[in-house]
Amino acid sequence: MSRHFHIKDEIRILGIDDSALISENILIVGAFFRGGLWLDGVMSSYLTKDGLDGTDKIAEMVKNSKHYPQIRIIMLDGITYGGFNTIDIIRLHEDTGIPVIVLMREYPDFNMIDQALSYLPHKNTRKEIIERAGKIIKVNTKDVLNPVYIQCSGIKKEDAARIVQLTATRSNIPEPLRVAHLIATGIVLGESRGKA
Repeated sequence: MSRHFHIKDEIRILGIDDSALISENILIVGAFFRGGLWLDGVMSSYLTKDGLDGTDKIAEMVKNSKHYPQIRIIMLDGITYGGFNTIDIIRLHEDTGIPVIVLMREYPDFNMIDQALSYLPHKNTRKEIIERAGKIIKVNTKDVLNPVYIQCSGIKKEDAARIVQLTATRSNIPEPLRVAHLIATGIVLGESRGKA
């Protein structure tokens, strides 16, 4: 069930991104932000490359954090981590009690995703998780010529879009996700790389 949010400028958001795929254990980093301005904490965990443990690992990381009582939104950079470790955003919302927003830089190519899944075990399970994530909507942030796309669970789409717009303070990407990406890639590769 989606609930309506009173969105404050300093809403507490946990942005989560993964690192480069250089081993079987993939580092994930959570950047805990007040709105799109203040980094208040960092957390990390590991999940399995192309595994099915991502939802549980993220829920465990969130619930074991001292910041857990303050987190109002979990923001994910896409629905797959560590290759094709697919995150069940409905179950993540149910397990943590926190609404989830998934952000994508481009509209997904479902034919390519389906082809990639055909090489992995549990294809149908992964596909079902992706389909359960629901409708994808376009959101304009800083650069209206390059919109982002979102899915969400536990929050109305309009509220999710407003939170994405509010927190995209430095680029088209919300600051909690941008910083999580910089930290994760910087730790694993020695310096940050890729789109942040």
